[in-house]
Amino acid sequence: MDPPTEVIAPVEDDYDDEYYEDEDDDYYDDDYYDDDYYDDEDEQPAPPPDSTARKTVRTVGELLITAGLIILLFVVYEVYVTDLISAGKQGDATQALDDQWNSNTVETDPQRQVQYDLLDGQAFAKMYIPVFGPDYKFSIVEGTTDKDLEIGPGHYKGTALPGDPGNFSVAGHRVGKGAPFNDLDLLSSCDAIVVETQTQWFVYRVLPMSGEAAGWAEKQANPKCAKVTPLGAPYDKTVGQEIVLPTQGEVISEVPYFTGEVAEAQRAALMTLTTCHPRFSDRQRLIVHAVLTMSYPKADGFVPEEMKEQ
Repeated sequence: MDPPTEVIAPVEDDYDDEYYEDEDDDYYDDDYYDDDYYDDEDEQPAPPPDSTARKTVRTVGELLITAGLIILLFVVYEVYVTDLISAGKQGDATQALDDQWNSNTVETDPQRQVQYDLLDGQAFAKMYIPVFGPDYKFSIVEGTTDKDLEIGPGHYKGTALPGDPGNFSVAGHRVGKGAPFNDLDLLSSCDAIVVETQTQWFVYRVLPMSGEAAGWAEKQANPKCAKVTPLGAPYDKTVGQEIVLPTQGEVISEVPYFTGEVAEAQRAALMTLTTCHPRFSDRQRLIVHAVLTMSYPKADGFVPEEMKEQ
């Protein structure tokens, strides 16, 4: 036989129903749930009316925030967007220059003077500054208008050409639009600036800085400085780096700061780089002067040793 089914006895409710049924208990006081209590709690005092001063402050604050955003967007455009646009234009100019050089298969006489096709906004030479790294290279275009300088460093019309006696002068942006001269202030005396043309390599070196002439004999022991010396008259005011006003155009003169005639045999072959100073301002100009110390004829596979300097 199956065992009898076990029955579980129900649990008796020990709670006193009267506890819950006592309608007189304070817990169930109807006044506690009075709707008026909550209505009063939700009521907030009305905000004070805007005064003219408050409206003015709020309006000025909103205008300042808007102006700040506009300035921020402008800086982003000038520093980054224009760099991308200029990089494309610089690439096109370099490609056009390479195509031009490669299309001329006639062997050039090293003794013959180089001829340049100087057309506004078109590249005719390349510039390298080895201490800025192996990736630093820009094609130099003819002209210094805003349109020209958006492409790359621009040659001041009327100044000397690469390798020639006189003052081969080049301008470039320091911020935005490719910023080829962003780090120009970091150049030291004797640093190389290499210019490549269709037939030649020209090596310029930064002149001694102001105040370095006195101890120059000691510095000349450095191989980089072996062919660099402080220039005497009429170049005695021409130093490696200086800051001038935008109106001081004499820095790109054939002989900077000199107005007289100089015989061609006494003229140095200079290169002058100019850019705005300080960054994000055009109040002044940062100037770097360099002197030609070496030139090499171009040959297949040949690269000047100066290109490897760091």
